[in-house]
Amino acid sequence: MKIEILEKNDTDLRIVVKEADVPLMNALRRLALAEVPCMAIEEVVMIENSSILQDEIIAHRLGLTPLRTNLDTYNTPEECECQSEFGCQRCRVTLTLDAEAKDATRTVYSGEVVSENPEILPVSDKVPIVKLAKNQKLKLEAYARLGRGKTHAKWQPVSMCSYKYYPKITLPTEKCSGCQKCVDICPKRVFTFKDEKVEIKDLLSCTMCMDCVETCPQKPAPIKIEWEKNQFIMNIESTGALSPERVLQEATKLLAKQLTEFEEQIKAEQQ
Repeated sequence: MKIEILEKNDTDLRIVVKEADVPLMNALRRLALAEVPCMAIEEVVMIENSSILQDEIIAHRLGLTPLRTNLDTYNTPEECECQSEFGCQRCRVTLTLDAEAKDATRTVYSGEVVSENPEILPVSDKVPIVKLAKNQKLKLEAYARLGRGKTHAKWQPVSMCSYKYYPKITLPTEKCSGCQKCVDICPKRVFTFKDEKVEIKDLLSCTMCMDCVETCPQKPAPIKIEWEKNQFIMNIESTGALSPERVLQEATKLLAKQLTEFEEQIKAEQQ
């Protein structure tokens, strides 16, 4: 297998994967969505809440606020040695929020959350939690743990993880009639018309919708849309809890672990 990075930043990763197949790509996608763990607030203890919102709504908003995650420091609750429903320093992080509107209405944002571990904080400081009117107050204590997306969406480390075939486009070698219909109808602006010829402007944006082939007045159409065998484009958009490359690394580790367990079960059945 070969990997080529097309785009990369703190939250987005776009790569070309060569010499792979659909089952492998789909397994990595599903593992990234459902199995790679990340931190999220699981329990909230309300000490004081005089806002207009119910405790449950505020707790829900806090739970869906992405938290930066350190997988090397913390264990998942089921794997932690403490095996306690209350957790310990190896599997739980305590966060507090103490906000008050004294003179005027104000919005409480995620940046006001204080964590016992400076590494485990909301990804963004600008997530609105609640709006407090004059003299209203919100004070709470929250507990964050590692979890998996298959349990709840708040534990999904990615907001998007997808893949598609690598497009392969064959253009006519001779000059076209000049109708430009295939160029104009393409929703992704893959083509351009230059010197009475259709040229590819952005190959990777092609979704293989076949609109260009169907609109061509020549039958059969001289333009062909196909895909490269065993070659894919994968897109990962992280919530910020983990870097997109770390999400992909953890997905491959989980896949290897599951395959090893499956192999051991097969051997056990044969004995």
